[in-house]
Amino acid sequence: MRKLQVGDGPERDLWPVFGKADSLIGCCSGWLAADKPDCVIHFPPRLWSYQFLRRVTPLAVTISNLSKTYPNGVKALKNISLQIGNNMFGLLGPNGAGKSTLMRTVATLQDPDSGSVHLDGIDVLEQKNEVRKLLGYLPQEFGVYPKISALDMLNHLAVMKGVTSAKERKEMIDALLQQTNLWEVRKKALSTYSGGMKQRFGIAQALLANPRLIIVDEPTAGLDPAERNRFLNLLSSIGREVTVILSTHIVDDVRELCPRMAIIASGELLLEGAPADTLAALNGKIWSKVVSSDDELRALESQMHVISTHLVAGLHEIRVYSDGNPGDGFHAVDSELEDVYFLNLSQQAKN
Repeated sequence: MRKLQVGDGPERDLWPVFGKADSLIGCCSGWLAADKPDCVIHFPPRLWSYQFLRRVTPLAVTISNLSKTYPNGVKALKNISLQIGNNMFGLLGPNGAGKSTLMRTVATLQDPDSGSVHLDGIDVLEQKNEVRKLLGYLPQEFGVYPKISALDMLNHLAVMKGVTSAKERKEMIDALLQQTNLWEVRKKALSTYSGGMKQRFGIAQALLANPRLIIVDEPTAGLDPAERNRFLNLLSSIGREVTVILSTHIVDDVRELCPRMAIIASGELLLEGAPADTLAALNGKIWSKVVSSDDELRALESQMHVISTHLVAGLHEIRVYSDGNPGDGFHAVDSELEDVYFLNLSQQAKN
């Protein structure tokens, strides 16, 4: 077993050598490479002060004019600016919108081509180690040791984060396992966990050492309805104490959790604001009708601003954006956050 002593100086920047960023689980002051099981990083006692389950102050995140183009020419971010306050913030967009690129940039895993990110005065691009002390990160995909139990894995990660007191680690990990509803399966191998259980374990590791900012990237994708509800309830309880950035393509996740949100697509910011305000702006402008044939659907799509279609008992229900009644058979309906989302995407596509 190779052991590496990591101190307070520049040598702590050694973390990238242990594996690709996608295979890493984020830690506050170091990183575990899931593909290098023969490496253990040992931190000196107490790199920073820690009080178990203390109340922490959330962080405000300021993103200014962020742009990123990959070597293959894909423009992942195009001059993105966002102000994320001390609350649960929803970042909504389709697959390929640039959400993960933005989250990875805030999480110090990659640099942009231009722009800046600050956490309450901390320069994310220049002070990466300081950011990692404050950050809990649950990427869309993360690696674990499959044969290790959740209890042992969390204990290992807690040591890496500088929690050297065995009593302190036990209290912290026991509380997190209870909070994430994993206590009964804490001694089972992580490879036996369902998708929802693995996501809850991901949140448990992200909460080690009381981070002030938590980033979760597509956390409910692929979860069954019951697991999704459990996970959203967990995120909601966490979001009362710390700043949480929730990146997702699932509109209901944002509707249920987030007092503020942004929509991005093709690397561009389309909307930023409170969901309630965006819904109010559409009052009286959303109309619905069930059409009986594909020909009628195509005709209406060519004539009106159709923002979405849904199948209802095998028939197409269309929702149209219009300042006035678009015609016979249409009736006004209450606006939904999904209408806001699809309207912005359709307007962006036309432009």
